[in-house]
Amino acid sequence: MAVFKSLNTNDPNEGAGKELPVEKVRVLILGSGPAGYTAAIYAARANLNPVLYEGIQPGGQLTTTTEIENFPGYPNGITGPEMMEDLKKQAMRFGTNVRFGIATKTDLSNQPYRITIDDEKIIETDALIIATGATAKYLGLESEDKFKGQGVSACATCDGFFYRGKDVAVVGGGDTACEEATYLAGLCNKVYMVVRKPYLRASKAMQERVFNTPNIEILFEHVTKEIVGDESGVNGVILTNTKEGKDVKVDISGFFLAIGHHPNSDIFKPWIETDEVGYIKTVPGTSKTNLPGVFACGDVQDPTYRQAITAAGSGCKAAIDAERYLGERNF
Repeated sequence: MAVFKSLNTNDPNEGAGKELPVEKVRVLILGSGPAGYTAAIYAARANLNPVLYEGIQPGGQLTTTTEIENFPGYPNGITGPEMMEDLKKQAMRFGTNVRFGIATKTDLSNQPYRITIDDEKIIETDALIIATGATAKYLGLESEDKFKGQGVSACATCDGFFYRGKDVAVVGGGDTACEEATYLAGLCNKVYMVVRKPYLRASKAMQERVFNTPNIEILFEHVTKEIVGDESGVNGVILTNTKEGKDVKVDISGFFLAIGHHPNSDIFKPWIETDEVGYIKTVPGTSKTNLPGVFACGDVQDPTYRQAITAAGSGCKAAIDAERYLGERNF
């Protein structure tokens, strides 16, 4: 779930003449969310001496989550940053070399695979585990950033429980927004759907579910102008009715974004098969990609669930797949 950025076009001639130091490792893990850290734990316990680069957001999206109550093993809940720190310590305990750095270029044309870190060094690896996650799309409002984790969320399944019996808003008009709204409707008093267009883009079946849920109110042709609140968090949102040009304030306690995610897979696309959105394709039931020795886990390959526990499970699979791959080829 960590965020990695591309500073290159993967042009083989880019930076020609500049010699970068090269380091050889057996297993390289890119990403420091539940998937990356779990892969590191399993790989380290298998004596694969993994090297893990955390990316631009160590700990990934969970570091913006205040309280996690649905991860098994934490009966009293735990904050996202605390959980990520626990996973990091566990990975390091077994010998994972955890480093801060950003993958800026890839060359997966031949083995060993070559990953450039911070445009400063090259890591050659026999097995690559991609756990770079996906980034939720936000509206770009200053107030949205201000209340992130204090009423602003991009995951209803993760955070909806905290808004039981309260009024919330969901932004979006596609299938994801409808799914989030109907899920929240089972927990909350009232759910407002803020839809920019005069219609829903969701499938017919999802539209019918929304229309048949009595505590969902759809605000067509409305856009978010500002999220308002105080030191305790969100308490309202100011919307603009684009048809009438008027502003209206709606009292809410939670503001949910459901306008999509962007998988952090751009620097791998010249080599790795992805779907039309950019999620890395894996062989069903495994973490294997179209390249031997390259494995993907977590949100970068999961457009459906996007949960910490499913990411951790896929990280486990990636490490086991990598161990078997290296063992079969005597690397």
